[in-house]
Amino acid sequence: MAKRVAIIGSGASGLAAIKCCLDEGLQPVCFEKGTDIGGLWNFKEEALPGFGSVFRSTVTINSKEMICFSDFPIPKEYPNFMHHSWVIKYFRLYADNFGLMKYIRFRHRVDSVKPKEDFAETGQWDIIYTDEEKNESTTEVYDAVMVCTGHHVYPHYPRDSFPGIDDFQGKTLHSVDYKDFRGYENKRVIVIGIGNSGGDVAVELSRHTKQLFLSTRRGGWIINRAASRGLLTDIWANRRWADALPLWVKERIAQRTLNQRFDHAEYGLKPKHAVFGQFPTVNDDLPNRIITGSIIVKPNIKRFTKTGVVFEDDTVEDDIDAVIFATGYRFNFPFIDKSVMKVENNHVNLYKYVFPPSLDPPTLSIIGLIQPVGAIMPISEMQSRWVTRVFKGTTKLPSQDAMFDNIRKKKLNISERYYQSQRQTVQVDFITMMDDVAEEIGVKPDWKRLLFTDPHLALECYFGPCTPYQYRLMGPGAWKGAKEAIQTQMYRVKYATKTRATPDQSERRIMGIVMVLMLLMPILALAWKLKF
Repeated sequence: MAKRVAIIGSGASGLAAIKCCLDEGLQPVCFEKGTDIGGLWNFKEEALPGFGSVFRSTVTINSKEMICFSDFPIPKEYPNFMHHSWVIKYFRLYADNFGLMKYIRFRHRVDSVKPKEDFAETGQWDIIYTDEEKNESTTEVYDAVMVCTGHHVYPHYPRDSFPGIDDFQGKTLHSVDYKDFRGYENKRVIVIGIGNSGGDVAVELSRHTKQLFLSTRRGGWIINRAASRGLLTDIWANRRWADALPLWVKERIAQRTLNQRFDHAEYGLKPKHAVFGQFPTVNDDLPNRIITGSIIVKPNIKRFTKTGVVFEDDTVEDDIDAVIFATGYRFNFPFIDKSVMKVENNHVNLYKYVFPPSLDPPTLSIIGLIQPVGAIMPISEMQSRWVTRVFKGTTKLPSQDAMFDNIRKKKLNISERYYQSQRQTVQVDFITMMDDVAEEIGVKPDWKRLLFTDPHLALECYFGPCTPYQYRLMGPGAWKGAKEAIQTQMYRVKYATKTRATPDQSERRIMGIVMVLMLLMPILALAWKLKF
């Protein structure tokens, strides 16, 4: 009989997990406590405890060619950076195309995941769940578990770090509870935190508030979605040749490029850390809101007063109506038995961020518990491809000593590169992480083989964007459409923006030649006249 795999959550990671189980002949059962797929990307009008959700205006920070699942390109008609409504449309296409919906049990909340008493022999799990429609609790046995609940559910809300906050008469909330600008019109508002959520909330509110203050302890490097000549930044940056450069070279290039757009020091944003020393903030409008005075950048808050705040530079802002904490999230898996894994200050011991190293046999995995400089969805899919092959028995894990050694090395690398923060504990680079997991299952591109069999494709993969399709060219799960997807990826990028006819390149070249000749004609005429 096929092994039964319990999948917890039907967001991006959960959908990929279902599909990968089916690919490996496993029997998936997905538990979703909500009423629909999409997880974080399924916008909810009201903030609900235990559910993550985007804002009404949220748009992806990575482009569609970089975030798509590796064997299912996002349609060319979709915008390159998608509003959450487009992301959900894509998820529905994916689920319908691969027949995933019938494996999902909606309004089923998992309450407990615990090893069976005979776990050492069977590797099986007792899963207790509640059918919320019937209000009935049930226990079922599963051969393996894939936890796909993400890490944007439980807010990190450090109220205790701010003296006087309990006496503050204004409104305080975490960004997880923020939906849109309504209710903040003509108010004086402070946003704490300059991550992606903080930047988005600040920019949106600054168009409606009387004044918006953006408070940041360290500052931040701000990246635009569009780079030089409008080329998508992540399409430009995520290339294998660039990834192979030494970190100090990439750092110099990045700082120079980002400061060419605007001088971060002059805008009060230059941080204490390097560009690659923290997860970057993607925001197209923040500098424009600063130069118009709609956003005023301030340091960290020293203390609250009854009606305002005192900042660490001793400046005071009074008559503050609301303070929004965009201070990130904490990891929590309350349903997993503490004997299996523990979370301390967002530190979790997981082999390649997936497997608890002490668990034998390895029949539980955490999918998507990473913070990549790049897209998370293809990494979650790659992790699922690996995990399902481990569950099936076609791929083996190394010894426990080797896994613990790998964990120690990754923690050391993080401590050397990033400043100490619970935000940085699962920080990874996109290509490095994809390759690291791909090697486990034999789907990392074989460059020697590719260079001899298809040199043009090899060059395109190395010097072009490292899109997820590269990991379907060979090995288990190879997809016949991978080569075509790579060769047509820039067509899909351009299709989404070039929505009206424009002069083509040949016409522009001809016009350029004509202009040069027109400029040269008076010079040639004058030279002719002087000669004769």
